[in-house]
Amino acid sequence: MRRGVAAVGVVVLVGAGVSGCGTEAKAVCGVVVDSTSYADPATSRSDVTSKLPPFAQGCDWIAFAAVTGSSESSTCRQDPVSIAATKAENPNANPVVEDRIRTHRITEVLPRAVALFDCPTEGEGSDVLGAFRYLVKQMSAQRQPDKAHQIIVFSDLINNRGELNINKLDLSEAARAQKAKQLRASQLMPDLAGYGVVVHGFLREKTASPDRFPLLEDFWKETFEAAGASPVDLL
Repeated sequence: MRRGVAAVGVVVLVGAGVSGCGTEAKAVCGVVVDSTSYADPATSRSDVTSKLPPFAQGCDWIAFAAVTGSSESSTCRQDPVSIAATKAENPNANPVVEDRIRTHRITEVLPRAVALFDCPTEGEGSDVLGAFRYLVKQMSAQRQPDKAHQIIVFSDLINNRGELNINKLDLSEAARAQKAKQLRASQLMPDLAGYGVVVHGFLREKTASPDRFPLLEDFWKETFEAAGASPVDLL
């Protein structure tokens, strides 16, 4: 039930950015692409190909981050794409000019995201939290209070580096809540207040025992919520 409710929230927020035309303000956006074992199944790449272009339609600006073994210090980068026309490019706020520029720039988004699947190996494991920190640093520099802020994630969220090893995590209710708060308090999970987050491929490679799946879902929900994110959808 929680997934369904969250999904509606994401659709509403993204849809609000897509509706209308011309110079209507859209969202400040970010994309996380997991280049570790998540990238191996063909479904991971097809998710990006099918889900990212419509997401980008609701964005005025979009940044990228790769999940590697050392995401925050990774050398595997893609420059952000400024999708909306600048005042210099469209001084009269002509909606035809705006749409033409947006249409061209949105074509740059998918190739940059797909390129992150092929990042070189950087250490062992997946540093998911580091990718969030790097992405939010970029988005914070562009943050505008009157715009929605949306993050789309293509990852299984199996963080197994540093202070968070999903495979060894105590998933009892009290321990989950404590860990979620600790990650935010230590700034290992960045401030996501005002951000909506949708994740595609959550636990795609289910290496843990089945009874841990719903508890891991609860843990990540609690972690995102402790960081202030809303809505959160794990697909």
